[in-house]
Amino acid sequence: MKPFQTIGVIAKRDDPRLATPLAQLLEHLREHAYETLLDESAEGLLPTETLHSRATIGQRCDLAIVVGGDGTLLNASRSLADDDVPLVGVNLGRLGFLVDVLPERMLPVIDTILAGHFVEESRALLHSEVWRDGTLVTRQDALNDVVLHSHEVVRMIEFDTFVDHRFVNSQRADGLVVSTPTGSTAYALSAGGPVISPALAAILLVPICPHTLSNRPIVIGAQSQIEIVLYEQNQTASQVAFDGHTTTRLQPGDRIRIRQKPAMLRLLHPPDYDHFHILRAKLRWGEKH
Repeated sequence: MKPFQTIGVIAKRDDPRLATPLAQLLEHLREHAYETLLDESAEGLLPTETLHSRATIGQRCDLAIVVGGDGTLLNASRSLADDDVPLVGVNLGRLGFLVDVLPERMLPVIDTILAGHFVEESRALLHSEVWRDGTLVTRQDALNDVVLHSHEVVRMIEFDTFVDHRFVNSQRADGLVVSTPTGSTAYALSAGGPVISPALAAILLVPICPHTLSNRPIVIGAQSQIEIVLYEQNQTASQVAFDGHTTTRLQPGDRIRIRQKPAMLRLLHPPDYDHFHILRAKLRWGEKH
């Protein structure tokens, strides 16, 4: 019996370059007797195709193939992690950290994965809530990071950080990145944080331009709960971003509560997947000038 029967295909929105490879992928899958559901993200790319909601993809599919870039996979992960649908990423641009199937290898690699030959990883997500005067303002998930940052130019934010209800420190900084191991190669890396293996159960806290030289990134256990409290007298317009996609404006006294999401993302790679090869290629380690 095939390990996967019904396959969802998710595309980067509004990218006409994807029309041809999407058509090739759907035709190939159907020739091999797979039921395919094209996600509504492909609207306008293949006019004759029936489109399906992300909820339908989550309910009916055994696998989802994401065609686009890391941002497209981040979006898919937030919507499908609860449904336990594994994802495969096909990158039609440059090599990505998450979407690692190259376009020239798309069909043979997909065939290999569909035959049951793949490397599977479990990637953690963060679940966040913003509270204001005891009222829930928003709740969001993120695969990469949750970022507190200024909405103004060059204005510091004043806030306290707690881990498991214990006070960690007070900070004056441009913000704070709370990152999963997956997100350690994103904003957290640019802010001076370490690269953390996706295999580790950890959460990373990286201050953004802190106003003290002793303030350094902290790595804590994945089961820890983080709370960030904005000072009541904080006058800097600030906001919190989830995977750089959804943002929420904050007010003085707001509380951001962050913990690891119980559901994990299932991410599939080709059998020859090598995390350190991805790092070398993306970060240009050892590149000769």
